[in-house]
Amino acid sequence: MILVDLNQVMISNLMAQLHHSSTNEVDEDLLRHMILNSVRSYRKKFNEEYGELVICCDDVNNWRKDHYPYYKAHRKASRDSSDLDWPNIFNCLNVVRDELKEFFPYKHIRVSRAEADDVIGVLCHTFGVVLGDGMEKILILSGDKDFIQLQTYSNVYQYDPVRKKMVKHKDPAQYLLEHIAKGDRGDGIPNALSADDTFVSGGRQKPMRANRLEEIMTLVQKYDVDELGEYEWATGYKRNQKLVDLINTPRDMKEQILRLFEEDPGGRDGLFNYFVQKRLNNLVENISEF
Repeated sequence: MILVDLNQVMISNLMAQLHHSSTNEVDEDLLRHMILNSVRSYRKKFNEEYGELVICCDDVNNWRKDHYPYYKAHRKASRDSSDLDWPNIFNCLNVVRDELKEFFPYKHIRVSRAEADDVIGVLCHTFGVVLGDGMEKILILSGDKDFIQLQTYSNVYQYDPVRKKMVKHKDPAQYLLEHIAKGDRGDGIPNALSADDTFVSGGRQKPMRANRLEEIMTLVQKYDVDELGEYEWATGYKRNQKLVDLINTPRDMKEQILRLFEEDPGGRDGLFNYFVQKRLNNLVENISEF
């Protein structure tokens, strides 16, 4: 299966369109064409080796904010200060997302309060194998380094569609532990030494020096983090572990993801009429590649 991080595909095409535009206005028809053409090209490139596409979607009001209110908070602040009409942009993107579900013959998974990361994580943890190659290959179509942790499974691969190269790591298990300790600035998660509100308050992280990181790695590989309360970094590490380790998706969401995965995707019957209706003339010529 090919697990498509749809938000990353859509945003990369949005940025490409804006880069070549003389205004900050989004052309919905052009954006639709670009996103669908990307989906077509990925399927054409990888279908034979990895199987069929699974469209993995973000939902709103992510569950991680229940545990950490500052999760991705800086992104909203950045959008609010931007010249772009983000409400209109999100409307355009949501229209294309919904059209992919209605008209295209792919499994389409969107679960209330879950991220595409949760969908991809649950499917990899369910169908991944640690050793051997007896099960089908799984390709994660995303450049997000959060997914490196899933490469602990021998049948899980990752491709970055923006940089157009495979993403590989020699020790994904070690990478996960270090990622938890170092945090993730892109998601607004400070390192394990720093306070929850470090980024939103404009403060600086406490430096994570090599000797401190080595100490943390040694202890978390030997003990459960709940046993390490005497260390100042343990609370921050546990906070980050909940947010970063994709094994922590809530059980009810896992069940919903797997239930949607088992549903039969829609057929191709409406695809031609959809292309005609949306004036996707160039894509009609390649309809068999969808």
